[in-house]
Amino acid sequence: MINSAEHWNFDNSYLKLPSNFYEKQLPEKCANPKKIYFNSNLATQLGLDSLTDSEVLDYFSGNKVPNGSIPISQAYAGHQFGHFTMLGDGRAILLGEHINPENFKYDIQLKGSGVTPYSRKGDGKATLSSVLREYLISESMYSLGIPTTRSLAVIQTGEKIYRNQIEDGGILTRVSSSHIRFGTFEFIRNYCSKDDLNIFVQYVINRHYPQIEKSKNSAIELFDSVMNNQINLIVDWMRVGFIHGVMNTDNMSICGETIDFGPCAFMNTYNPDTVFSSIDRNGRYSFGNQPNIAHWNLAVFANTLIPIISNNENEAIERIKERLDKFSSLFYTKWYDMMFKKIGIFTPVEKDKVLVDTLLELMTQYKADYTNTFAALTLNKSCEDKLFSSMKFKNWHKKWKERINFSDKNFKGKQLMKNQNPLIIPRNHLVESALQKSAVGDFDKLNEMLDLVSRPYELKSNFSFQNVPTGFDENYKTFCGT
Repeated sequence: MINSAEHWNFDNSYLKLPSNFYEKQLPEKCANPKKIYFNSNLATQLGLDSLTDSEVLDYFSGNKVPNGSIPISQAYAGHQFGHFTMLGDGRAILLGEHINPENFKYDIQLKGSGVTPYSRKGDGKATLSSVLREYLISESMYSLGIPTTRSLAVIQTGEKIYRNQIEDGGILTRVSSSHIRFGTFEFIRNYCSKDDLNIFVQYVINRHYPQIEKSKNSAIELFDSVMNNQINLIVDWMRVGFIHGVMNTDNMSICGETIDFGPCAFMNTYNPDTVFSSIDRNGRYSFGNQPNIAHWNLAVFANTLIPIISNNENEAIERIKERLDKFSSLFYTKWYDMMFKKIGIFTPVEKDKVLVDTLLELMTQYKADYTNTFAALTLNKSCEDKLFSSMKFKNWHKKWKERINFSDKNFKGKQLMKNQNPLIIPRNHLVESALQKSAVGDFDKLNEMLDLVSRPYELKSNFSFQNVPTGFDENYKTFCGT
């Protein structure tokens, strides 16, 4: 029998970068770890499905370092709510870059595994509830078809964590294409040399964007690639009503994946000003402001590249600004294209924008549920709410039907809607109920949620719209878990 430990295949390429980019750091050991979840589907994808229960417990609690792993914590900086600060992996340790049987590379990271050189007087730990939330939401995002970090395992550490209250500790094993952030570039730009920056840019291109390696100005092409990925990601978030909640530059992945599920939530009632994050007191990261923040973050990223675009700073600024200025037109072209698909328009024309704009205006006016409205249109059903009973919506609906001409001949339009409009999202009240139950050792509701969100587009024979308890969202707040 082959030892499952041999299935680990670490590269550790990050350690070939300048040593000030990271610190070697072993995870803290757990005295009494307990396995809560092991994502068998993801494990199969990684080629780690033959790990035994004891190995899962050892490796993902931090009690044993896998063969070939050289654990590190990564340095990075970031703009948090617009203010620059030095950061780094304060409660995360990168085990290494595991290469799966198909030769794809994935970062394997322990989150909540103890103090690091970047902990900034924190305990380096994570609460079990925050870890479970990330497991649930990240797997939901994956099933929704949105680029995201994923969760391989959840371990209960057996110790108590002190936050606003005493909670159980947990460790999440997070899997991503990499954990390189906009803030990583900020760190190197502000605290390292130009040579270091050059080395890092080439590393990122080689790892994530090899198709631009031979470009005349690879830094410019890198910016374009990152911007396009960010636009695609934000459009996808808005497609399903996702609110990240803390779009600081240190929470923006360079490879275009959703990362750091802290105070995130899904919007129920449609309102672009929706905010759930307890730390976002001014609505900086509201649902409707996410494109503007993406643009702001990209401007910060652009600034980090200036020294290697050109030796002439003014020339470099002009060249990168030219690319950044394309953001709005690129974003709204893709956003409208997404919205056209949500209402089944296969070959849009300019005047179709009125259909989109009018529908969203009506949804705002009548406080309609975002997911349920588009689910109803997809299924040719009616919601029992003020929107569907209003004359304004009926007039819109008539125009839309005339435009769509829903018949078997328009199968493509129907299929577009089915692929774009989830019937199921992780509703906030259900998430909180499941997490409250799990806090006392009852994981039945959380298991039901995980099963439910794994098939968000699937129409069941007993389908009914997900309705939110009256007034639930009015005082609902999410927290980052640190």
